[in-house]
Amino acid sequence: MIGAKPIVLAEDNPRDAELALAAMEEQNIADKVIVCHDGAEVLDYLYYRGAFESRMKGNPVVIFLDLKMPKVNGLEVLEAIKRDENLRSIPVVMLTSSREERDLRESYALGANAYVVKPVEFHQFVSAVKELGAFWGVINEPPPEVSRSE
Repeated sequence: MIGAKPIVLAEDNPRDAELALAAMEEQNIADKVIVCHDGAEVLDYLYYRGAFESRMKGNPVVIFLDLKMPKVNGLEVLEAIKRDENLRSIPVVMLTSSREERDLRESYALGANAYVVKPVEFHQFVSAVKELGAFWGVINEPPPEVSRSE
């Protein structure tokens, strides 16, 4: 299993977040998922701010990042992550409903590790998230932590 390292799910649609958690529950990793409802919350989590000020130290094993979110959009979050020496090694999977080539190109240009278009059909969506959770949360070996110089 993934031990103490959580998965961050950045999803502003409550239905999609609930479905993703249900899918990851089937992989026995739902208890390790931190759900953030907008991009600002993801950044707060990563930088130990606000509600996440006293969270356990360490980077998540992966971030599933929606593109179209309030406050700070997914591309802005991705750019901030990949610009930060302490965060850039975190795998980021864009999990979005956008099929726009511009979003796909920009995501990869900014350093996304994968780009997955959310299936519209319920069972396909659950299956896709289950497979993503199994790979990134169980199979993939995460990068070693970069020590913070604070």
